[in-house]
Amino acid sequence: MTRRTLNTLFFAFLFFAVQSLSAQSLEIRKIWDGAQHSAFTDLIYFRGHFYCSFREGSGHVPGTDGTVRILKSADGRNWSSVAELRKEGIDLRDPKLSITRKGVLMVIMGGSIYRNGKLEGRKPQVSFSNKKGDKFSEPEEVVLDPSVASWGNWLWRVTWHKGTGYTVDYQIGPDERKGPTDMYLLKTRDGKRFEKVSRIELDGFPNEATVRFAPDGTMHIMIRRETADQMGVWAVGKAPFTEFEYHKMNIRLGGPNFIFDPKSRIIAGTRVYKPTVYTGLFTGTPGSEYREMLKFPSSGDTSYPGLVIQDGKLWVSYYSSHEGKSAIYLAEISLSELEKSF
Repeated sequence: MTRRTLNTLFFAFLFFAVQSLSAQSLEIRKIWDGAQHSAFTDLIYFRGHFYCSFREGSGHVPGTDGTVRILKSADGRNWSSVAELRKEGIDLRDPKLSITRKGVLMVIMGGSIYRNGKLEGRKPQVSFSNKKGDKFSEPEEVVLDPSVASWGNWLWRVTWHKGTGYTVDYQIGPDERKGPTDMYLLKTRDGKRFEKVSRIELDGFPNEATVRFAPDGTMHIMIRRETADQMGVWAVGKAPFTEFEYHKMNIRLGGPNFIFDPKSRIIAGTRVYKPTVYTGLFTGTPGSEYREMLKFPSSGDTSYPGLVIQDGKLWVSYYSSHEGKSAIYLAEISLSELEKSF
């Protein structure tokens, strides 16, 4: 496949809420812009390489031609395309990466079905890599617990913990935001079959959600809400994950993702809506105020960051249209410098 190397881009207007980072502590580079619209990234480190996944299509939505591209890099600078996933009649969206209990890469994807430009349902799809991570299987429809199967299932991200994968399934009907939505926590052992764990009780049209585990095994879920006050919600629960404490956040979310750093502190990325739209990096704790750490060069159609800590650095993938065309970017941030902003 064609190998692409793009020059590093430095942006003078990058800033920290607490202090500025030097050029030696922060690099941002465009790593892909081969499609008319490239969006909804994720990032993972697997067998000595970074993998970045994202959707390619003609626009944000609708997207009858949505496909998933997966890039691979040993150093975060030189990238090659290792997969382009497609499925006839399915708009593949929001590809999220994880490593299964069998030690292969898994890509969970939303599968929107359009007929003559009208959305007629959603069927989540999954693909797996081989052991080397240089080939991926054809997307196949996941099998859902009959008690939660609906017109519009969307498994947004899978996180593995002690051999089990956990995900939030948000369900939206044909009327989208005009109607009610249901949300469930599901689990899987093989990445293909998902069973219900519990229902997540939230108002405000909850949808995109990222599940992570604290070092003590507590489950944390960062949840986007699109109606009512639109503020994000943080859910916290312990095994068997049937009950949660809910904490309203002080920020609105869009494409939310977060990880725990080596000191168990939360690093979260999301779209920021006010005073302008951009992708930002935040920190905070459940029940506390979340404060901005970093504003990435971005605007307009942007967000959906992937987050990886590797080699003493925080690596962040995201997409943005601030240069005119929606493209994929990668930020490389010194973790020791970032720690000064906690």
